[in-house]
Amino acid sequence: MPIGPEPPQLLKQKLFYRGRKFDFEVNRLRLPNQAEGEWECIRHPGGALAVPLTSDGKLVLVRQYRFAAQSRLLEFPAGTVEPNEDPTETIKREIEEETGYRAHRWQTLGKFYLAPGYSDEVIYAFLALDLEKLETPPGQDEDEDIETVLMTPQELEQAILAGEPIDAKSISSFMLARPFLGAQAS
Repeated sequence: MPIGPEPPQLLKQKLFYRGRKFDFEVNRLRLPNQAEGEWECIRHPGGALAVPLTSDGKLVLVRQYRFAAQSRLLEFPAGTVEPNEDPTETIKREIEEETGYRAHRWQTLGKFYLAPGYSDEVIYAFLALDLEKLETPPGQDEDEDIETVLMTPQELEQAILAGEPIDAKSISSFMLARPFLGAQAS
């Protein structure tokens, strides 16, 4: 059963940019009240994110330079889902590349829209457990500047509340993971 009125009618769709990670399009729509307008949208294949937890209760994060923010942000390891790739395969690859850890047990935390006001990107979040530090990590992508950071859940929560530069997908995923972190997140 649909919620609310009928969906808008697509009148025209124009692709303005096709990029390596996303596309940008402008859509002309007619709303159910007959008003017309243009809406921009970034089309993104989605991303997968891990909240890695070590056996001693530390979270494995990365501090990564982000060009758009012109800053280093504290984040959980994540990556773009490749064409025809399951998000679980994406995150298994990304956690190793970005942190040098391999997880042997995974728990699905859920999925959520990152910024639905202008993008269709969905983040698939996972809890990564039974971590193994790899002797020879696969290495970062050439276009990444990443440092691995270990923090307790309490330290991460304090960093969030203090306003340290942390991205929204990591904050959201931390909240989804809290029930699984036990006393570590209190």
